[in-house]
Amino acid sequence: MKLHPAKLLFLQVLVAVIALAIWQIGATVPIGGDYLLPEFFFSKPWDVLSRVVQLFVSGTIWKHLWITLTETVLAFVIGSAGGVVIGFWFARKPVVAAVFDPYVKMFNALPRVVLAPIFMLWLGLGIWSKVALGVTLVFFIVFFNVYQGVKEVSPVVLANARMMGMSERQLFRNVYWPSAMSWMFSSLHTAVGFALVGAVVGEYLGSSAGLGYLIHQAEGVFDVTGVFAGMFILAAFVLVIDWFVTRVERRLLVWRPQAASEQN
Repeated sequence: MKLHPAKLLFLQVLVAVIALAIWQIGATVPIGGDYLLPEFFFSKPWDVLSRVVQLFVSGTIWKHLWITLTETVLAFVIGSAGGVVIGFWFARKPVVAAVFDPYVKMFNALPRVVLAPIFMLWLGLGIWSKVALGVTLVFFIVFFNVYQGVKEVSPVVLANARMMGMSERQLFRNVYWPSAMSWMFSSLHTAVGFALVGAVVGEYLGSSAGLGYLIHQAEGVFDVTGVFAGMFILAAFVLVIDWFVTRVERRLLVWRPQAASEQN
């Protein structure tokens, strides 16, 4: 069952309002002589909102927001493009996939936090060390989904297409690419968040600007309100980028049946 957009939006807003109300009550109303969410550790919703507004009105946030946006977009584009190309290549070349399989699994299992200092040593404290960290997160998400999407092509469809005389280029355009498209966009929604995670973690570990830097500075002086304000901006940031990816997905996947779109 698909909800009406207005009803869906109402329920989504309702969840946020309930969560904020619980937060506000827990931070301001003592229960049994104690606060469930002490202000020192959790701040208060209104204080966080005021800090967010202050950051935007004063103009402090714009420089940091732009740097994080640049790092996120670069990591997302480079990682996604690499994942799509390599995923297609491996899916179409089983021997290559078999040879590199243990190495792919090995690199995917490496903790990204361990790689961050190495990238900073190689690429410096500028944006490219953060981009590299984001790429390592995005690449494998897209790679595995595209690889699986191509492998999921029905052998019957392939056989029929070849019987009709389709070339490899035509197979790619009319069979493999549509099959992988749904898988790819499914992974891109997740990859957006991970691209931002890579950028922010890199900024947190070593930088002079960016949202991760702001959060690190606030944390260093026990400014819980500043930390939550930074987290709120990050969350809104991800929603905006994900909305953009959704718009592109709907435009490119117009060939899908309406039922399939609703299930997604």
